[in-house]
Amino acid sequence: MTASRGLLAVIAGPSGVGKGTVHGRARAWLPESVLSVSVTTRAPRPGEVDGVDYHFISPERFQELVDQDQLLEWAEYDGERYGTPRAPVEEAVAAGRIVVLDIELQGALQVKEHDPAALLVLLVPPSFEELERRLRARGTEPEAALQRRLARAREELSAAHRFDVEVVNDDLDHCVEEVLAAIERARASAQAASDRTGDHPSGLA
Repeated sequence: MTASRGLLAVIAGPSGVGKGTVHGRARAWLPESVLSVSVTTRAPRPGEVDGVDYHFISPERFQELVDQDQLLEWAEYDGERYGTPRAPVEEAVAAGRIVVLDIELQGALQVKEHDPAALLVLLVPPSFEELERRLRARGTEPEAALQRRLARAREELSAAHRFDVEVVNDDLDHCVEEVLAAIERARASAQAASDRTGDHPSGLA
């Protein structure tokens, strides 16, 4: 796989499916990848570091970024807003790097609108019952909040047809292998398209 062309890849899926773990494992196998740190209006959780896990900003500052079109995508979840700064992603893809985003469904579809060459990967659980079991095992939310997450998960899974690749996360190692293979295929396809046309394959550039 040549390193001359960049790629924007998105890993999405319902809460509890393991996006964060798969994202971290996949990036560890991609030395040319760049970490995109999202912005959010929510407060840091125990152990989270500003500028590493997220950029924690005020609702007012978030709205400024939206108004100035400085976010590639953004979404609201449980009353808080999350977004991906546009400039670092565009610069990395233009430089031939791989950017792998771990974001929600709404944001993933926004990314595809901005960059049709982006790869959208949807992680799905082995079954909806298994997803509910994983969420309940966390023991971190009241029943009402859990039901909201489950309702949102049904909505996200029903949008599978809008993604380029669907990967079942029933075995972590195999799941990561499938995600990496999808990224390699998309990178090779983008390179081939660029070689044919002489243009940059990404709509971001």
